[in-house]
Amino acid sequence: MDDDILTIEEVAKYLRVSERTVYDWAQKGEIPSGKIGTVWRFKKSEIERWVNERLSSNRPVALISSVRIQNIISPDRILFLNYPSKRDALMALAENLASAPQIKNKQELISEILRREELMSTAIGKGIAIPHVRLNSVTDLVVSIGISRCDIQDFQTLDDVPVRLLFMIAAAYNQHAYYLQTLSFFSARLKVVELRDGLLSCKSAQEAYDLLIRQDE
Repeated sequence: MDDDILTIEEVAKYLRVSERTVYDWAQKGEIPSGKIGTVWRFKKSEIERWVNERLSSNRPVALISSVRIQNIISPDRILFLNYPSKRDALMALAENLASAPQIKNKQELISEILRREELMSTAIGKGIAIPHVRLNSVTDLVVSIGISRCDIQDFQTLDDVPVRLLFMIAAAYNQHAYYLQTLSFFSARLKVVELRDGLLSCKSAQEAYDLLIRQDE
């Protein structure tokens, strides 16, 4: 699967952008690609890496968002945290996420979230972390949100700002495009300082949920 060769049409569908956008990226050398004769071809594993690099470096990803907040979160999956340690915060949030009906294997979720964090910090700066996994034991994409009442100091952030907001995403293994869209969606939305400050000042999960829904309208 990682060595799948894609056409412009397939890349456009995969990333949910126009074929013209993919063609322009290829022409300008902005996306990993190669030509067979006069036809552009793309390796799927390189496209995935290209998008992930832009998410981790907080550069914009030109994905057309069809993410709807109310489809992927609910008030019972918004948690207030008070753990100064990254591991404790991740464990608490993973326990909350595992209560969602889309999660069929709680232990796998927890172990993969922790393993992913050991490989590379999911902190993206500005006090935000987006831990994320794709698993065969997940039936549909789902999110839990952690609002920390204290600084989480050991997230190895790029800007040295302690993490206070966590958006934990679990997706089915075959949902890669939607998974990337959701990562990009939250990365973009959370650049708005008023939203970050608003979430941190919320007194209840319902208040935080209502704020996110208003932002999505």
